[in-house]
Amino acid sequence: MKKDNKKEHPCHKAEIPRLNRAIGQLEGIKKMIEEKRYCPDIIVQLKAARAAIKRVENNILKTHLEDCVAAAFGENEEAKQKIEEIKNLLDKMQN
Repeated sequence: MKKDNKKEHPCHKAEIPRLNRAIGQLEGIKKMIEEKRYCPDIIVQLKAARAAIKRVENNILKTHLEDCVAAAFGENEEAKQKIEEIKNLLDKMQN
């Protein structure tokens, strides 16, 4: 029997404004393409949109580690340290 998913998963509502900004960036890129704007300008905007989405992805992954994975390990101090190591690695990879 399937459990109630609303109680199992953390809330990611804080990511909605970031996603909305990324959507706005993508709409702007679409307009730039329709207007036949300069290729390097479009590429710069694509990179910015990709970075915005990557931040959302990173935040959701960190939340998963902090909540879902940590809960699976319980109050194990070693597991908490390893989760923190992974989060730190993610931060380094993001930049």
